[in-house]
Amino acid sequence: MMEKVNLTIDNVSVSVPKNYTILDAAREIGIDIPTLCYLKETNEIGACRMCLVEIEGARNLQASCVHPVGEGMVIKTNTKKVRETRRDNLELILSNHNRDCLACFRNGNCELQTLSEDLNVSKVEFEGTNPVKPVDDKSHSIVRDPNKCVLCGRCVAVCQKTQGISVLDFTKRGFETEVAPAFDRSMADAPCIYCGQCITVCPVAALREKSDIERVWDALEDPTKHVVVQTAPAVRAALGEEFGMEIGTRVTGKMVTALKRLGFKKVFDTNFAADLTIMEEGTELLDRIQNGGKLPMITSCSPGWVRYCEFYYPELLENLSTCKSPQQMMGAVLKSYYPQMNNLDPKSVFVVSVMPCTSKKTESAREEMQADGIRDVDAVLTTRELAKMIKEARIEFNKLEDSTFDEFFGDYTGAGVIFGATGGVMEAAIRTVADILTGEDLEEINYTAVRGIDNLKEATVNLGGKEIKVAVVHGTKSASELLELVKAGKADYHFIEVMGCSGGCVTGGGQPQVPSKVRDTVDLRVERAKALYEEDALMTVRKSHKNESVQRLYAEFLGKPNGHKSHELLHTHYTKREIYPLDKKEENKVLEAAVTEA
Repeated sequence: MMEKVNLTIDNVSVSVPKNYTILDAAREIGIDIPTLCYLKETNEIGACRMCLVEIEGARNLQASCVHPVGEGMVIKTNTKKVRETRRDNLELILSNHNRDCLACFRNGNCELQTLSEDLNVSKVEFEGTNPVKPVDDKSHSIVRDPNKCVLCGRCVAVCQKTQGISVLDFTKRGFETEVAPAFDRSMADAPCIYCGQCITVCPVAALREKSDIERVWDALEDPTKHVVVQTAPAVRAALGEEFGMEIGTRVTGKMVTALKRLGFKKVFDTNFAADLTIMEEGTELLDRIQNGGKLPMITSCSPGWVRYCEFYYPELLENLSTCKSPQQMMGAVLKSYYPQMNNLDPKSVFVVSVMPCTSKKTESAREEMQADGIRDVDAVLTTRELAKMIKEARIEFNKLEDSTFDEFFGDYTGAGVIFGATGGVMEAAIRTVADILTGEDLEEINYTAVRGIDNLKEATVNLGGKEIKVAVVHGTKSASELLELVKAGKADYHFIEVMGCSGGCVTGGGQPQVPSKVRDTVDLRVERAKALYEEDALMTVRKSHKNESVQRLYAEFLGKPNGHKSHELLHTHYTKREIYPLDKKEENKVLEAAVTEA
């Protein structure tokens, strides 16, 4: 049992574990000490000085987020000195901040704005120079605005500690300091996977997604375009949070109604394509196992993970499934079979995706994600962007009735739903592969060994007398640790599921932004995943190969899984990417330096 210490905070006695900080102890008894840079177990550096408290006997105020508790401590969190110092520190932060709040992407959902209100900052006594720095909006996914940055370091920490990439860091010095990729590169030229985890932890609008909202509005009003929309499974598990609902509230029916009200011709579900992915990926896995193909086969549904592999593990690209992600598969069939079914010109069909993932924007723009010059997906909205559109259209989301997806491409099974949680792709695949290998319609289909939020989950499944070893990993830092074992020949798996974000798509970079103090007390990965498993359990059909509309798609159009037509539309390839490649100017500098040295 952990040794405890006794202390007093604001005249309240408390006994807490010895390894607690003052901030932990205060939260234990319902005292809310303000923070800005703090992110539990990720960024505990005491840099912003918003969490200062007064400790009896100490000379100076102390940062509660890093100061350990001690026996007999007497702490005050609300003295005049504490309040004034916090306010001064906040004003100093605001003095170098672009305070154009009304036109800001985070207006109304900004931790700095909330702090200013809570601490009663009505004016800023200090005034910084505030030079206007260029906004980096060159990538398809992420916009970096240094004018909004408060140098809290949360994005740096999550990129380094959770994702293990370290694309972002503090650059330059003094008043010139900013958070940016190395060598003054744009996010578009950095080895960034666009997972957007930096966006989800940013307390302000220094990092945000590149918006497709106006493009979608324009398409909806264009009479020459037939605009359809698909929604990823994880969106239904988080969209309600943007309208004040509890974390993990499932809003499938209201979401569909809202999309129809926005004017989309048809509202489809990416779960249909998730079922389609299992047909293609499951067949590919069986072929590799039975015919000596490259093993372990690794999923390719997460575009952030695919980019990570292209940059950091190109030697394992052959292990990746050749299947496109469900988003791209859906786009491909909506630009081919759907127009054929409805006597439409494929060029008039405009496909919008609503995704929990910022990397999906870059994925849709990849050169290979098209057929005959027609892109699979035309625009990608994050969950946050969809919420903004609903609010802009003055739709009262909470009052909407439930409605259902449109037929055929809105038909899905429980297996498709769980794609949004880590382990979901693996479980969905096993459900189908198990039936194929055993030749039976197995009743036990809840493969709980691959569920949950452990960094690495392993299972051995006996399918038709054959032992299939599988592994599930989420977050690229954890993926890296597993991939090193694969490279060393120490991991004899048949199939590996990798998701670029910790927890999978439910905590993707495009999901609602939650204040740090809520993130510290609620595990978003668990609560949002519950909504998906709940929907899976409610479904009558829970195996991808039993989706009758998918069966019809093969019968009338694709032929068979992994057949010629499928490979033409639903499969792709991946390419090694250079980390910080030299441009011509840099190349010449290196050559000149080499010549001089010689």
